[in-house]
Amino acid sequence: MPYVRANRIDLLDLRFAIAAADCGSLRQAAELLSVRHSVLSRSIRHLEHSLGAVLFERSSSGVCPTPIGRNVLRTARMVLEQVDTLVVASESNGRSECGYLSVGFWTSMSAGNLRATLLECRRRFPQIELGTVERSRSRLTAALRNGMLDVLIGTGEVSSLNKALPLWSERVLVSLPKEHPLAARDVVYWTDLRNERVLLSQYDPGREFEDLLISKLVSPENRPTIERHDVSRGIIKSLVSMGFGISLVMESDTGATFAGLIYRELRDGTGSSRISFSAQWRADNENPALKGFLKLLAERYPSLTSAE
Repeated sequence: MPYVRANRIDLLDLRFAIAAADCGSLRQAAELLSVRHSVLSRSIRHLEHSLGAVLFERSSSGVCPTPIGRNVLRTARMVLEQVDTLVVASESNGRSECGYLSVGFWTSMSAGNLRATLLECRRRFPQIELGTVERSRSRLTAALRNGMLDVLIGTGEVSSLNKALPLWSERVLVSLPKEHPLAARDVVYWTDLRNERVLLSQYDPGREFEDLLISKLVSPENRPTIERHDVSRGIIKSLVSMGFGISLVMESDTGATFAGLIYRELRDGTGSSRISFSAQWRADNENPALKGFLKLLAERYPSLTSAE
């Protein structure tokens, strides 16, 4: 691909191209964005001209990204995510009079401790404007490192560059279609999964679920078939309810009801299985709103290591 000057790439062109790829149709994308079909089509052709590459195969049935187009669109999504995060961060500068706290996470807020903590933060600090950001682990980690986030709440390893506060843990459950034989049980054991098809999202916390499953079922022949899908947790729930397989969730995910889906606790010989959460923040972050939030976390989870 030839060298392209950055000022020749219009962010609006990127947004239009992503919409076209998601809709599979220029006309549908134009309707979704409330612009004329000719405007969107011209924008995408301008982007292709700027890049020196054909991004879409066009036919009477719609549009489909070319191999080069898929790579460009993948990068475009990352660029726009970073731009959107940058806008949020810049807007927060104008809110400093009342205080602003940006919280990143990659777990559900439908129930559980994260939901309860944010509600308590709003009650205790009504003067603070709370901004929440849900992205992939890598995006949130980069945003925290770049100072675009104040605090990150999630699972997994803690970067040695950040300060951290252990928080809560959540039980791991199995989600099942209501007609599934395991749905008749009150408790499901890891060994009951060996002949199943487990659907996991490639997004977080999918890797924790897969690592946990492998640790519980050490022998490969005793493990279920694992299918990794490049879709959200919500789409995984849809696939499970349609009978395509079963999946693993954390108990905070059960706050959002889903037709045709039930949950059962997963156990081994020692009891329930749990995944731990922690808060991470930069040591040089002097945001007063962050200090108040960390104090709230330490008070809510006093049995764990308190923040310094």
